[in-house]
Amino acid sequence: MPWSNQTGNGGWKGGGGGGGPWGQGPQGPKPGGNNSPDLEDILRRGQDRLRRALPGGGGGSGPGGSGGSGGGLALGGLAIAGLAVVWLMNAVYTVQPDEVGVELLFGKPRAELSQPGLHFVMWPFETVETVPVVENQITIGSGQRAGDSSGLMLSGDQNIVDVQFAVLYSVEDPKAFLFNVQDPQSLLRQVAESAMREVVGRRPVEDVFRDDRAGIAEQVRLITQTTLNTYGAGLVVNAISIEEAAPPSEVADAFEEVQRAEQNESQFIEEARLYLNEQTGRARGEAVQIREDAAAYKDRVVQEAQGESQRFTAILAQYQRAPAIVRERLYLETMEAVLANSNKVIMDRQSAGGQGVVPYLPLNELQQQRPAGAPGATLGTGTPTAATTRAPATGATASVSTPAQGNN
Repeated sequence: MPWSNQTGNGGWKGGGGGGGPWGQGPQGPKPGGNNSPDLEDILRRGQDRLRRALPGGGGGSGPGGSGGSGGGLALGGLAIAGLAVVWLMNAVYTVQPDEVGVELLFGKPRAELSQPGLHFVMWPFETVETVPVVENQITIGSGQRAGDSSGLMLSGDQNIVDVQFAVLYSVEDPKAFLFNVQDPQSLLRQVAESAMREVVGRRPVEDVFRDDRAGIAEQVRLITQTTLNTYGAGLVVNAISIEEAAPPSEVADAFEEVQRAEQNESQFIEEARLYLNEQTGRARGEAVQIREDAAAYKDRVVQEAQGESQRFTAILAQYQRAPAIVRERLYLETMEAVLANSNKVIMDRQSAGGQGVVPYLPLNELQQQRPAGAPGATLGTGTPTAATTRAPATGATASVSTPAQGNN
């Protein structure tokens, strides 16, 4: 069996007695024998060489003097490697997707900008500065936070209002952003706050609360952008957003009470205006109606007067041709008009008895005595439609036609 070589007779090494399976026993190496290098010995020798290479480590004083120059070379190599690492760390840089890089040659910016990706510069002659180009936001105002009075402003109608607003901006010119202004964000904050105070100070507080927030925000944006352009800050203000506008907490209740009173005042004024418009419209309509009636009456009277004058002119012409006939005709027409609605008694001077009274059928009385619903009850007063009489002045007999009353 293979392990029978442990007795010293087998194995491919042919080890001595008491050896292991590889022909070597646990005993130490034999002096002068052909043994493999010991690992501990290798490490110990390496430590000795490094110790001699370090300053003060005794290098060069011992019998192995050549080890001092080797240690110096190793130290120099380590230093060079360290410098190389440092140089690479400063020479190679990365621009993120939301940034641009500005390379500087002896502190002067290059014309080209570094786009997102991995780049290389000749450090230390060249350096790089990165600038974020995405939209950023700065919030100004306390939002009712204690100890922050940046949002407290005085409106145009002498009211204190706490305004919290946000400024959305982005870097338009990275070189100007880096080198024209020492702290562009701080400048932007101060300019926006100043612009908001200016605009709010010219407006009534109602505009800030609800009526014209959009207009105020746009004015603040224009003023802020104009001021930043004056400084050459390299920033563009995209929008101003008024997030909250409220009275200070100390006077909030009183302010709301005043607001309710003002709203009631506005409501009453509006109701009064509606009543005024209603009454004014009605009066104007009545005035127009009265004017139209007056104009119609005027036209009617004028036309009647003109008709009467024309009729008189015509009668005059006829009278000049036949005065007697016209006079008699006028008399008859006058009598017809006078007797049309009056009770009539027919007198006949030539009747028997000399009384001259001619009985006639009293239709008016008969109509009044007839019960309602009887045939002929709806008839008129029954005035005779025609009667024969004699004119008292001339004694001539004339036929007078009287207009029928009712349905007679």
